[in-house]
Amino acid sequence: MTVIARSSFSRRLPFRGRFLAVPAAIALGLGAATLVAQMEGERGVPPIASSGDFEVGGIKVDVYAANADAARTAGWRQAQRLAWRKLWTNTNGGGGVGLSDGQLDQIVSGIEVESEEIGPNRYIATLRVLFDRARAGQILGVRSTAMRSPPLLVIPVLREGGSSTVFERVNEWQKAWARYRTGDSAIDYVRTSGSGPDALLLNAGQTGRRGRNWWRNILDQYGAADVVIPIARLERQWPGGPVKGFFAARYGPDNDLLGSFTLSAANEAGVPRMLDEAIARLNGIYTQALLDGRLSPDPSLVIEEPVDVGELDLGNLADIPLEVSEGVGAAQQGVASLSIQFETPDVASVSQGEALLRSVPGVKSAATSSLALGGVSVMQVSFDGSVDALKAALQARGLQVSGSGSTLRISRRGASAAPAGNP
Repeated sequence: MTVIARSSFSRRLPFRGRFLAVPAAIALGLGAATLVAQMEGERGVPPIASSGDFEVGGIKVDVYAANADAARTAGWRQAQRLAWRKLWTNTNGGGGVGLSDGQLDQIVSGIEVESEEIGPNRYIATLRVLFDRARAGQILGVRSTAMRSPPLLVIPVLREGGSSTVFERVNEWQKAWARYRTGDSAIDYVRTSGSGPDALLLNAGQTGRRGRNWWRNILDQYGAADVVIPIARLERQWPGGPVKGFFAARYGPDNDLLGSFTLSAANEAGVPRMLDEAIARLNGIYTQALLDGRLSPDPSLVIEEPVDVGELDLGNLADIPLEVSEGVGAAQQGVASLSIQFETPDVASVSQGEALLRSVPGVKSAATSSLALGGVSVMQVSFDGSVDALKAALQARGLQVSGSGSTLRISRRGASAAPAGNP
């Protein structure tokens, strides 16, 4: 799809000549130079912060040394010690395990500069220290949380200046979501970079659609079970003045509202920090909704197409010529990676579901990747065979199987099934 940009010289013509210049340009073939592909250009920022490191921000240092490099190094060393003391206090209370600079170097995964001033022999900065969760967690005695939501596609909508954008252009709201660290969250966010077809598929108009068919195709494209729609609306009081932000946590194809709040920034320079704070609060709303059971996947997004084993025509395989049957067998061989959604009302149901899948011939591995107790969890399964063969094997064990592609959902027979069509 292409759009025709307005000719720059037509704006300088008198009012009557303005209408004559554009047709003339098209007639002369000059309009071809203004054709711009809709999917060209920078559309978004790739997500770069998805680890579960421990973060300690707001560490202020003021260090003197012989030169600028030595002052900065000394400042970072001091920040590591201060951050570790603060992390221990927040986790285990007073006291703490004293670590040497060499030991801290082994567990610190990175240092982010929030602000800094470098002089000839002085270093003043506010730093954020990141500790590796696995190594630091062993010393702190902290275990990672096992509760995770199903994968949820993120469509961050920014409303400002009378327009709503997602990936149509690079904006601060999408940047904030790209740098947000999702490892500590109980929500399994599926974030996109805005490249390729993202700007066409994931736009503000899509969030207003209610039909399930199109939503199923999009969620299957990005490997998600449902969608979250964090909305930011920015209002600038005057140029260079305060910026007020209105934020809403919405969820699902029906665009249900889970919570909203308002923040403000003193000026334009404070907008990125305000957006970072907003995402942290939105994550809290989504996490609480997960605990309350309001963030469970919409069953209408699962395509109900059970396979009847009796309808499978397996008697004609012997009539296929040898070279053709070998080709069919070669095409069906190989290990397929599938996502199996299954209900997990309690802890025991998780191990029971995994054991059931492992008992199916051809299943190489079955492990829960997203746990949602009281809801629908997701299991990653490696199967040596076709999807239809796995469906038939599961149905033979008394299960109802639905879904398509690489995503299936299993449930006990007799359970209520979601309608296949639009609501």
